[in-house]
Amino acid sequence: MRPSNVTLTAPGPPDNPPVQERPRRTHHTPPRPLRVRAARSLPSILMVGPALAAVVAFILIPVVVAGRLSLTDWDGFSDSYKSLGLDNYVQLFHDPGVANAAYVTLVIAVVGTLACNVLGLGLAVMLNGKGRAKAVLRGLFFYPHVLGAVIIGFLWSAILSSEGAVNTLLTAAHRSKIPFLSDPQWALAAVVFVVVWSTFGVNVVLYLAGLQTIPESLLEAARIDGASRWQTFRQVVLPMLAPSVTINVVLVLVQLLRVYDLVLAMTDGGPAGHTQTYAYLVLSESFLNGKIGYASAQSIVLMIVITVLAVVIVALRQRSEKAVEQ
Repeated sequence: MRPSNVTLTAPGPPDNPPVQERPRRTHHTPPRPLRVRAARSLPSILMVGPALAAVVAFILIPVVVAGRLSLTDWDGFSDSYKSLGLDNYVQLFHDPGVANAAYVTLVIAVVGTLACNVLGLGLAVMLNGKGRAKAVLRGLFFYPHVLGAVIIGFLWSAILSSEGAVNTLLTAAHRSKIPFLSDPQWALAAVVFVVVWSTFGVNVVLYLAGLQTIPESLLEAARIDGASRWQTFRQVVLPMLAPSVTINVVLVLVQLLRVYDLVLAMTDGGPAGHTQTYAYLVLSESFLNGKIGYASAQSIVLMIVITVLAVVIVALRQRSEKAVEQ
């Protein structure tokens, strides 16, 4: 019998309940059927498909065709051509016209890239923020990029010619005329100036977009710490704009390495070929001289140079960013 002075209580939870082991995952999960994987990848393939088709149609196939023609002497009209092997590439590296065009292109690319980025970054910092005047100035600076390169070339050719607006004003002020387009050095400087004038508006827009991504808390913290405007720009703004700097440098450099239309409209490569760029030379050899095979070899070399420069710039920039993060 149960004693009457004993009270029965319900058993409570144990102090250390046993831990139930979770089922271990097996690494030998059977692969999904191919049909299931294809069905899951179909939306991604449909989204990338048009861009991939455009890359193949407008980049990959022309490059392959140009590479094939660069080994021939095809003139662009004949039904047959003779294979030359690497003779076009050997001739290219011994051609003084190619060396001169490469020098002109290098000057335009290096000076233009530096000027566009320094000018674009400076104006973007000045125009960052709200205000009607700043909005109007952004539109004015971007407007030259809307115009076509041929229009810009003819416009500045008329302004800088011997009877153009600038020399007319100089004559009216009893000053001697400046041979902007007839002197080799003045002509190259004029081409670089017009290239920068027509290009830097895009850099202003891209740097403004980068400035908008900088948190205001970082700038406020720098002000509280007593940093000057220059210290804030150098130690806060500039590191945050590193990706924008990389994009702008690569875009401008690639664009200026293949400038031809503005030179064609402004100086036609003159005087005496001193403003003839590499891309202008490729068009001249192909359409004027009928050397499609030789021009194809020149274009293949230009494509390789642009690709290597772009990859090197991006790699150096990524290395510097990793060094800063560490």
